[in-house]
Amino acid sequence: MALTTEHTQWCESTFRALVDNVEQAVVGKRHVVELAFTTMIAEGHLLLEDVPGTGKTSLARAIAQTVRGTATRIQFTPDLLPGDVTGISVFDQQAGRFEFHHGPVFANVVLGDEINRASPKTQSALLEVMEEGQVTTDGVTREVTAPFMVVATQNPIEQAGTYALPEAQLDRFMMRTSLGYPDHAATVRILDASRAHRVVVPAIVELDTIRAMSAMADQVEQHPLIVDYIARLVHATRTATQVRLGASMRGALALSRACRAWALAHGRHYVVPDDVKELADVVLAHRLILDPEAEFDGVTASAVIGQILLDTAPPTPRDLA
Repeated sequence: MALTTEHTQWCESTFRALVDNVEQAVVGKRHVVELAFTTMIAEGHLLLEDVPGTGKTSLARAIAQTVRGTATRIQFTPDLLPGDVTGISVFDQQAGRFEFHHGPVFANVVLGDEINRASPKTQSALLEVMEEGQVTTDGVTREVTAPFMVVATQNPIEQAGTYALPEAQLDRFMMRTSLGYPDHAATVRILDASRAHRVVVPAIVELDTIRAMSAMADQVEQHPLIVDYIARLVHATRTATQVRLGASMRGALALSRACRAWALAHGRHYVVPDDVKELADVVLAHRLILDPEAEFDGVTASAVIGQILLDTAPPTPRDLA
């Protein structure tokens, strides 16, 4: 089904309403909220790197409340076991058989708090469900309900007692961003409303609305030159002198899907080069492994992506006409 003007206008207004609703709980961080909903519509997962107390939990909870979905929170600790994430089979003596008790991963929005504090064995419990939307335990595969999004957090400052996420885990997050501290105006608004200990935002759409928007995002047009532009950007991350390991094919696909969802959220049925530029850093930077000498010199993955965007010419409007 081809997208019509009515479809794109409906998606744009719905997206704006979703973001406005969550901003009641997460004040002054509209762009991050937009990225979070773009990730959900694109059927991806979000990694938040931030210091404590910046609203990461509030963001995940407000998103789930807005779409009338279920939300769970997993506090990752060194003693957390894989079964604590996926669920376990418990023997029912009366029935004489094992019954599966679903773990917290069976929710629409799963907040993995301080994910890098769990052991690699427990972190790996998320690999299958983040990639394939299913959990396999005791030889039985169980699907999670769409939409499904993992919102994981980690503190980039405190590294004692943590286990760095492996490349395969990082690669499964569509975007990485941070909330950061609110500005002065937002801080004043938060303090004025501090008598309400927890903001409960109303549900304004059903889960079917997000599923419909995801299906429409798949129909957003990507000109062959836009596809070529994405491919050239990803290839440049692999040949950059400061990079030891560039973006994967999964990263290229993630950027393509995210751009489609971003375009739809802004009322367009086609992707433009500015969509790619807007999302390249949050989608690709966390997938890069820098050369040790570059890290020692203070080079960051975001700086590398920024330079690649400057060096890689996008298609012009005349080319796309």
